[in-house]
Amino acid sequence: MTQLLHIDSSVLGPNSVSRQVSAAIVGRFRQIIPGLEVIYRDVAAKPLSHLSRTHVAVAYGAPVEDPAVEADVAAGQAVLEEFLAADIVVIGAPMYNFSIPSQLKAWIDRIAIKGKTFSYGPNGPQGLAGGKRIIVAISRGGHYGADTPMAAFEHLETYLRSVFSFIGVTDLEFVAADGVEIGPEHREQALAKAIQTAGGLAA
Repeated sequence: MTQLLHIDSSVLGPNSVSRQVSAAIVGRFRQIIPGLEVIYRDVAAKPLSHLSRTHVAVAYGAPVEDPAVEADVAAGQAVLEEFLAADIVVIGAPMYNFSIPSQLKAWIDRIAIKGKTFSYGPNGPQGLAGGKRIIVAISRGGHYGADTPMAAFEHLETYLRSVFSFIGVTDLEFVAADGVEIGPEHREQALAKAIQTAGGLAA
């Protein structure tokens, strides 16, 4: 059975473009993959805490004495296990201040774990999370393509490409809705185009 992990990170709820596009992607896979199992995690509605010195200490073997920390460590382990078990990962990722939402960064910090999704060896870092297919639904208020004046401000797609490449993911796709804050017409056109792209994804 194919397992799909669906992550949303927008704080805008039903008004979110990235949520609509990620839902369309998941809907497409439900249509074309028989028996697909979907696990959903909304990291904006139920955010993970950001890393702290305590988290790092626990990772290196320090005892857990605070029940709140114990629960948080358990939540991080659950997130990691969900990611490792997934064959397909669909992520809704809007651009906030030129990069990803902090809630999504907190999730990434729980899956980018030495010895689990990457390792270091004589030849440098090696990704351990290969074999997954990741599709990211991104929404950006403006246009940030390589041929635009704002290209140097793009730290959403570029960051995600870097971090997933680092942990070994080579099957990475982006479905983008750009210019959604330029005006209502641009928003509708960008959303329609992204949903159309989602509807054409192959298994």
